[in-house]
Parts: sequence; C-alpha cells; structure tokens
Amino acid sequence: MRQLLLAAVLLSLPLAALADSWKGVPLLDNNCREQAKADPDAHPTSCALKCADSGYGIYTAEGRWLELDKAGNKAAVAALHGTKKADHLRADVEGTLKGDVIQVRSLSIPD
Repeated sequence: MRQLLLAAVLLSLPLAALADSWKGVPLLDNNCREQAKADPDAHPTSCALKCADSGYGIYTAEGRWLELDKAGNKAAVAALHGTKKADHLRADVEGTLKGDVIQVRSLSIPD
C-alpha cells in the first residue's frame, strides 16, 4: 500500500512542476499587442473586447509575449466583460506553458 501511495505521489510531481502562474501581467489582444507594448496599461477594455477575435496574450515581466490557448481566450473575454476597469488590464493567469502558448487553467482580472 505504501509503495502504491509513493508511486502516486511521484507520478503527480511532474504535473505539479509543469503548472505555471503569472500575476499582475498585462493582458492584450493580438491585434494591438505591438502598438500597446510600450504602455500596455493605457490599452482600453473597450478595444480589447472589440479585438476579441484576434485572441489574447500576456507580456511577462521579462517582456516575452505568450499567447493564450482557446480556453484562455474564452476566459479572457469573460474576465474583460466582468471587470469594471476602463484600462490597466492586469491579469492573474495559471496554466501550463507549451512553447509560447499558455494552456490556461484560470484567468482573472483583479479589481
């Protein structure tokens, strides 16, 4: 029984190690990401929603652009509809990074 429990714990470790999180990162649509890179906090919510079909991504603290997967794009639209912010769209994202794409588990825009 102990060996089975130990095996289960060891097998779950790599999955936990693959989980990543980004806190307070700029959330931008793909259409506007280059224009807004210099000042992402000035990018308005209305524009981010208007450009929803282009998909979304985040800039990391190191300036790296990471795209969101399909589930992340849906979560971004929901969060944008739910926020009271007119701009300064900073998101908290949890998921798994695969190349330059985040497989999003959760995304929120804290008020």
